[in-house]
Amino acid sequence: MRRFSALLLAAALALTPVHAQNLPDLGDVASSDLSALEERRIGESIMRDIRWHDPSYLNDVEVEDYVARIGRRLVAVSDDADREFEFFVLKDPSINAFALPGGYIGIHTGLLLTAETESEFASVMGHEIAHVTQRHIAQLYGKQGQSLMMVLGSLLVGALAAQSNPELAEAAIVAGQAGALQSQLGYSRTFEREADRIGLQLLERAGFDPRGMPGFFTRLQRATRVYESDAPGYLRTHPLTQDRFTDMEGRVVQMRYRQVLDSPDFGFVRAKLRAGQGLAPDAVTEFESRVSTRDDEASRYGLARALFRAGQLDEAERVLDELGERSQRASWVILLRAEIALARRAPQAALDILAPALERFRDSRALRYAYIDATLAAGRADEAASHARDAIGRQRADPRLWERLARAEERLGRRTAYHRAQAEVYALRGSLPAAIHQLELARSADDGDFYELSAVDARMRELKAEDRLRSEERR
Repeated sequence: MRRFSALLLAAALALTPVHAQNLPDLGDVASSDLSALEERRIGESIMRDIRWHDPSYLNDVEVEDYVARIGRRLVAVSDDADREFEFFVLKDPSINAFALPGGYIGIHTGLLLTAETESEFASVMGHEIAHVTQRHIAQLYGKQGQSLMMVLGSLLVGALAAQSNPELAEAAIVAGQAGALQSQLGYSRTFEREADRIGLQLLERAGFDPRGMPGFFTRLQRATRVYESDAPGYLRTHPLTQDRFTDMEGRVVQMRYRQVLDSPDFGFVRAKLRAGQGLAPDAVTEFESRVSTRDDEASRYGLARALFRAGQLDEAERVLDELGERSQRASWVILLRAEIALARRAPQAALDILAPALERFRDSRALRYAYIDATLAAGRADEAASHARDAIGRQRADPRLWERLARAEERLGRRTAYHRAQAEVYALRGSLPAAIHQLELARSADDGDFYELSAVDARMRELKAEDRLRSEERR
């Protein structure tokens, strides 16, 4: 039963993640019989599907790092600070966020663009983190048992149907929910109030303004009254009752008042997301209008981003030159300058920009990845491989690093090393047979030494064991 529950959940969640905003908050659903390791395996399976098959997945490490910084700041002050979390972003204009089994938390771009303050955004992050730390996912199954399986079964049918007939999918989902709706609503409200309570504590401990939570929900409620037929997705998956709102406000008034200013990063990340929306000329027009009316640093950066996207490199650089001294030192601006240099096919100029920046922003994956790209473009593949290996030591599960290492090793003609790196790319995609084949190619290459080939053999045994386990789970 446990294995069936896990597989059904994984299928229901993973088959169509692009439709996740239209489903119940599946982040709060799993089997209480599942161990933390099994929950993580389910989450990893879902994340692989999202990364490689969901067109809404935002493959932007700079935005991802910003969201992760806010998330880590909140997790660090929780009672479960050692728990592993991963934060990701979906290109979706709806206002939503969700938790998946295993500590994976997804954020819609619409949420980032709708939140008016960094504390408002952090309040939603804190709420989702609380769902994970309080193990609401496991508890829900423990309370509902078979009735939850009915819901998951209908969601699986609905997910399959959604690929060909959205109306049929909606009917299947509604029908499956009916049998369990009453108990699910009552228990969900308990979860939501607990997540509010824990989330508020995290906001206060992490130095955010706890008023951001009721403030954000108040604006969502107003939007619901104006657009009753199209309420914000977050309120559909996280229903806000009057009791819940009253409890939230009551807790906030008891907390010490503090004025919290947004970090410059909050303005930069929102500007970058806006500059990437729609057609490039339209984005340029929008930011030209913004600069003419408010003329803040984030809007100017957004204009430069939009101009860069439109291929107007000189204009983009001119706008960056007009930014204030503090903004000139921001990692967002430094990265854009390097990207402009790379677009001009001037990799050495990009390296001159990035090298000192990496001394200041040692944890910036975006700057480090750009540095690796620039060293490759400059024909310094050996240096690129060295930097990629160093970064992999800190972020082993990021396929983008393994792809860069594979490109560097290929240019160096190191066949064994190339196939080893390519094997990790396939493994992280979940394509274990392809990964094993790459290791076989590495084994048959004639340029690996004894230690390298021993590592190939050990990794091949691991992947074959994992492949057998997945085959057994599918049966």
